[in-house]
Amino acid sequence: MARVSTYLNFPRSTEEAFLFYKSVFGTEFDAPIARFRDMPPAPDQPPLAEDDQNLVMHVGLPILGGHVLMGTDAPESMGFTVTPGNNVYINLEPDTRADTERLFSALAAGGTIEMPLQEMFWGGYFGINWMFNCASKV
Repeated sequence: MARVSTYLNFPRSTEEAFLFYKSVFGTEFDAPIARFRDMPPAPDQPPLAEDDQNLVMHVGLPILGGHVLMGTDAPESMGFTVTPGNNVYINLEPDTRADTERLFSALAAGGTIEMPLQEMFWGGYFGINWMFNCASKV
């Protein structure tokens, strides 16, 4: 089922922030916290820095009314710089790839695409300027 969630980028403090949110909302993470060390190496990227191995790659926390708050650390060693404006995304999760492509193209028209739609190692079809993640293979 399609949904919209909020995705937060933190400069190395995601776990602390989400443990706080978990205590406030009294809910549990929707899956174990995924760490950058769990990510398969990318052929065109240098090895992950030792200091970044335990950082949060992804965490999800249901909060109110079915809304899920998601987050990641954004390590500078991977080319991220967290600044106001790139620290919060609206994450759209359409039901189909056709819907994903239609919405992505329409929202990207006249704008700058930060990351084109592409297959990702977790199985999603992912792209950013609005953040899109489609789990469907159709």
